[in-house]
Amino acid sequence: MRNDIKEETWLTAAQCAKRIGLTVRALRLYEQTGLIHPRRTEKNWRLYGANEIARLNEILTLKRLGLRLHHIARLLAGQAADLDRMLSMQNLTLQEQLGRTQRSLAIVEALRAKVAAGGLLSIEELLKLAKDTNMTDTSSDTIAWRRYEQARPRTEQKIDLALYADYNGYYLLDTLAYVITLRDGRLFSRLTGQAELEIFPEDVDRFFYKAVQAQLTLTRNESGAVSGLVLHQNGYEQAAPRVEENVVTALEEALAKRIKDKRPVENSKALLQEIIDQHQRDEPDYEQMMPPLATAAREQSAMIQADLERMGPLKDMSFKGVTDCGWDVYDVCFEKGRLEWSFALAADGRFSGIFIRPSL
Repeated sequence: MRNDIKEETWLTAAQCAKRIGLTVRALRLYEQTGLIHPRRTEKNWRLYGANEIARLNEILTLKRLGLRLHHIARLLAGQAADLDRMLSMQNLTLQEQLGRTQRSLAIVEALRAKVAAGGLLSIEELLKLAKDTNMTDTSSDTIAWRRYEQARPRTEQKIDLALYADYNGYYLLDTLAYVITLRDGRLFSRLTGQAELEIFPEDVDRFFYKAVQAQLTLTRNESGAVSGLVLHQNGYEQAAPRVEENVVTALEEALAKRIKDKRPVENSKALLQEIIDQHQRDEPDYEQMMPPLATAAREQSAMIQADLERMGPLKDMSFKGVTDCGWDVYDVCFEKGRLEWSFALAADGRFSGIFIRPSL
């Protein structure tokens, strides 16, 4: 991508270190690791320009997320500094930290009000306070750097084509099927209800998509046979064990029948009504969501609540049907407008996806 960086000012090592808050020794270490390549003068003085400072921003961001230098070097190997990607990762991390801080402040203020009114705090409230105000939680940081890693450019490599036959087969990704097909010396993957996409080798047992920012790692058992895959996408890693063809056939036939019959999942309407009510109260139950959805819901909670406040009280909802991916779709009527809500459930009954858009 194009980064509009103006090469106007050059800094010495001492100037660069002082202005960024590093030591000259740290700059030398980053150079020895191959992370930065400062310009040299005729007298062999190092000079640092905008590109080097942009790369230092990436290094420091990844260090704050807990990565060691050898991991950072491997992650950034052969890549130009990408300001947009770095800023996007920092934005996601800061948004999550802000959300945690706001939730913690709300808990603290509620407990202060209870104490001021003469109430006593229960053990459960004190435990919740300790858990929710623990700012050393790095789970969101892990998600952020995984997103960063998954977004980096990939290079197609040549691997033994005989290996492709190992990957051809069927995998179960929670309630959906992952099908990998070998055709004319190329590999294609298809998730239930979605279009087939080609995957490209990055290394033995490791593939990536060009159409989306996602990768697949094929896993092997102790005997060396491919026994499953891991989908790397949106900062998460989802495992899918290998299964027989009849498992996938039965799953997709059952979904096709549910789509044809326009049959929602059990308690579908009540589940949706409850999740809408939770967001209207600004009290979404993230424990009832799969981790990737919970992360996205936290990041978008303010926007969702604002939309619901604008719509007013819930009036009615009518079931419209089931998507090719197995999502229940509803037309939801509010006092001041209508929205289309759709959702999917994981095998354990938690929400795996929620999508909201203007009603058509």
